[in-house]
Amino acid sequence: MTHLSWESQLPIFKRGLSEILPESELIEKLKLNRPLRIKAGFDPTAPDLHLGHTVILTKLRQLQDLGHEILFLIGDFTAMIGDPTGKNVTRKILSPEAIAENAQTYRTQVFKILDPEKTQVMFNSEWMGKKSAGEMIGLASLSTVARMLERDDFSKRYQSGQSIAIHEFLYPLVQGYDSVAMRADIEFGGTDQKFNLLMGRELQKEFGQTPQICLMTPLLEGLDGVQKMSKSLGNYIGISEAPSEMYGKLMSISDELMWRYYELLSFCSLDALVVLKQSVKEGANPRDIKIDLAMELVTRFHSKEAAEKAKADFISRFSEQGIPEDLPEIELIGAPKGIAQALKEAGLVASSSEAYRMIEQGGVRVDSEKIQDKTQQLLSGTFILQVGKRRFSKITIK
Repeated sequence: MTHLSWESQLPIFKRGLSEILPESELIEKLKLNRPLRIKAGFDPTAPDLHLGHTVILTKLRQLQDLGHEILFLIGDFTAMIGDPTGKNVTRKILSPEAIAENAQTYRTQVFKILDPEKTQVMFNSEWMGKKSAGEMIGLASLSTVARMLERDDFSKRYQSGQSIAIHEFLYPLVQGYDSVAMRADIEFGGTDQKFNLLMGRELQKEFGQTPQICLMTPLLEGLDGVQKMSKSLGNYIGISEAPSEMYGKLMSISDELMWRYYELLSFCSLDALVVLKQSVKEGANPRDIKIDLAMELVTRFHSKEAAEKAKADFISRFSEQGIPEDLPEIELIGAPKGIAQALKEAGLVASSSEAYRMIEQGGVRVDSEKIQDKTQQLLSGTFILQVGKRRFSKITIK
């Protein structure tokens, strides 16, 4: 167990969290001065993880380094139900073969963050798959339809007349029972998992256990700095992406979003983060600090050598294209935004007609790619606009 006192551990636990339920119980647990059993569950419903998924994994590693027990749960049983969180339709049930394949991919990816020798990997099919129909009915009897309809997404679907399949009500019950089977002291989840995490507390009480503390992490914003990171929105950074692609995407985030990524994704200490923020206030270039973040994350998911090469390629590519290294950043409101309008608002052209003329002449680039379609729309995100050889602007569209 760590030599740190509970007073020293508490800020590390609280770093980047949105909510602790309840904090007083967390303090009491820390005062026990024993390794806490910390649960985090992931349903293998997709084969690849992005940085948004790693927010919880980063927290787990921080607490693993303090000496706590990390219980990484692969929800191969719950994946067959499908988490209804945030969904307005019933999820498609995955085949056992797809779940098994995705689960193996998860194991490979998560150990780029967690220490495999100090991580207990568990599958909820180990206990749920052995339950009889009678036992499942008994579990279902521990909650009510009224309680389930308190959940926001169920409530909205019910009120709008959209169907809710009976098996969807089982999801929070099974996730909650996982905490019983694992005897969890703490469970981590995103803010969207609050209902499920609290169900774990309720069921632990029903089974005579001390209820777990629920620690909730925020949903990480994607490259646009507005919406949560999502593959469907195209604003994500996949942890298995090529090093140069990952590095370039990280360098494209806004200076404001950089601090958010530092807090939620970096192993930079809290004290060091305070120093970095102060250095920027005193005149340090945020770009240099962003480079350190990109280097840390590319190294974590690839290697130090890959990160160094990605950095060199990034600098070389910008130098060859004559793009200044330190561009002022302009915020534009209203996505999507037509390319001509974006050029005007960024002060790179005087009129739409000039923008169209420059596009026709091949003189307009977005992130080094030549624009040929005058009607092209730019979605929310950060872009480097170029008109001719000397006019540049870094814009963030919200």
